[in-house]
Amino acid sequence: MALFGLNLYTSNTIQDIVVADRQQSMEGKAQLITATLLQLEELTANQVESAVNAMEELQASRMVVTDAYGYALYDSLEIGNGEGKLLLFPELIKALQGNDVFFSSYRDHVIESRLAIPLVRGGRILGAVYLMEYQPDQGELINALETNVLRISVILEAAIILVALFFSSAFSRKLRQILASVRNMRDGDYSQKITLKGHDELVRLGQEFNELAERLEGSEQRRRQFVSDASHELKTPLASIKLLSDSILQNEMDPATEREFIGDIGREADRLGRLTQKLLALTKLDSAISKEMEILDGKATVLKVARMLRPLAKLREIRLDCSCQDNCTLMMVEDDLYQIVFNLTENAIKYNRDRGWVGLELSRQDGEVELLVSDSGVGIPEEARPRIFDRFYRVDKARSRAAGGSGLGLAIVHAMVERNDGTITVAPREGGGTVFRVRFPIFDLQEEE
Repeated sequence: MALFGLNLYTSNTIQDIVVADRQQSMEGKAQLITATLLQLEELTANQVESAVNAMEELQASRMVVTDAYGYALYDSLEIGNGEGKLLLFPELIKALQGNDVFFSSYRDHVIESRLAIPLVRGGRILGAVYLMEYQPDQGELINALETNVLRISVILEAAIILVALFFSSAFSRKLRQILASVRNMRDGDYSQKITLKGHDELVRLGQEFNELAERLEGSEQRRRQFVSDASHELKTPLASIKLLSDSILQNEMDPATEREFIGDIGREADRLGRLTQKLLALTKLDSAISKEMEILDGKATVLKVARMLRPLAKLREIRLDCSCQDNCTLMMVEDDLYQIVFNLTENAIKYNRDRGWVGLELSRQDGEVELLVSDSGVGIPEEARPRIFDRFYRVDKARSRAAGGSGLGLAIVHAMVERNDGTITVAPREGGGTVFRVRFPIFDLQEEE
């Protein structure tokens, strides 16, 4: 259908070009004849014939000149000459009414064109000039051009079909590969990657799919590791409680030993409770439950944490210094800020040396609020720093268990910092120890107003 339409459109265009050229040529001839005849004082058969014969360069299949009533004064035909006869050609009738008329037809590879224009002098119609041209040569030219156009159209249509089939096959092949990878991912296989060549949208889709698969694979690995670590952490206090309770039930003990075992059970239960609370806190953070943020004075929160933890620091004779600037205003969740400062400061005290030092510093730095938590402890090895925010990761497992740590505190801190559009980094402290640096966007009340 498209091929037929293209061929028909091209054929009509060629015919229109040829007809326009014929019309222009015949109008030029008719205007020349009209100008010559209007110079005659009177239109008679002899004068018109003499004037037309003088224009030997004019050629037409038939040339007719009529008077105002339609009688032929001159007719170039030798056979069927119409001189002296009334000619009622449609073109002549319209021309004698004062109209310029042109008509052309193409049949059987022949172009036939007819033109008629009135002879007007002083606003009066004196007669009309009629030209007819019969041109088989140009008809053959149109036919040859149409044949060539048809051949070219067939070739182009075949090429378009082949190209369309090629791209369709390539598209289907890429799409099938993507769908196969999607099915594998649905079954839990994230290892297969899509390898597509090219620069089209499907290739970009495949690249995005590979990145998604890598993220899902990493998320699945972290989930499995989390479940494994959580199970291990929960199993340890439960096993201790089970062992201690069985010992009490199966053995006769003096009251002092029994109270000691019951105290151990209570401490393991407290440890289990703290671990459960931290797991619930991480679950809430992972579920992205939004909390209402508020405008906070960071100084007030840091000072509050310092007051709460000074008794813990005094037990180990650790000096806790606190320095806070004014106008450290934040827009965040108040409980998150308190928990961040509390966890970092508590860790700095727990994992410090006796008679050590812990420093809290809050200040404005380059349009941000910066919190520094420094300590004089043993520090964190360089190879362990990239993983200290991982869940259940401990630098020194034995020391962490002795201090009551679960390996979740820094993971909770990291999640809370990110939830409030902040950043947290860790670095060694000059002279020994560790420095945690937390930064949040400042909320300037004057600028907001």
